[in-house]
Amino acid sequence: MLEARFESPLASLAAPTDTYVSMREIAERGMIDLRGSAGDRKFMAAAKSALGVDLPKQPRTTATWGDVRVFWLSPDQWLITCPRAKAQEMADQLSKDLAGIHSLAVNVSDMRAIIRLEGEGVREVVMKGSAIDLTHGDYPPGTVRRMRFAEIAALLHVVEDNVIDIYVFRSFAQYTWDFLRKAARKGSEVRVFPKAG
Repeated sequence: MLEARFESPLASLAAPTDTYVSMREIAERGMIDLRGSAGDRKFMAAAKSALGVDLPKQPRTTATWGDVRVFWLSPDQWLITCPRAKAQEMADQLSKDLAGIHSLAVNVSDMRAIIRLEGEGVREVVMKGSAIDLTHGDYPPGTVRRMRFAEIAALLHVVEDNVIDIYVFRSFAQYTWDFLRKAARKGSEVRVFPKAG
């Protein structure tokens, strides 16, 4: 009998060597889409019981507990990330804990691809494809937000000052990778930020 096997959309690509920031796919991360009302105490308590952390209520924020990270997406939607091997078990536990409460928890690990950019200049690279001003102080580490990137829907997560993850739908992974590779090509630096030191 055949078994389903996950293959990332960028599995055949090697990390580029011609860019001024490093690029790689984060393929081992699982994702769960969680819906419910932040104003429902039972929902919030059940979600915390299953995840080990309170769901963030403030726009563009994240909450972390161990290898579980929760992104605020809207007043009634969160994206939970965890190791891919744990995603289905966690989605099942959420569904069990949330039984009888108006909510939804779905394993969407195969829906998106995650591309990580690291190094000095990552914010400039992202700004080449987005109208977001990442020079503004509103984007400290931990910030997450939806955005239009190179004319497609994407999710931005500022992991650290010089580390950014971009989440895109799987069907746009190759397009996003190619765009980022060109935007980060050596010699195309913008140097919006002054060099540290």
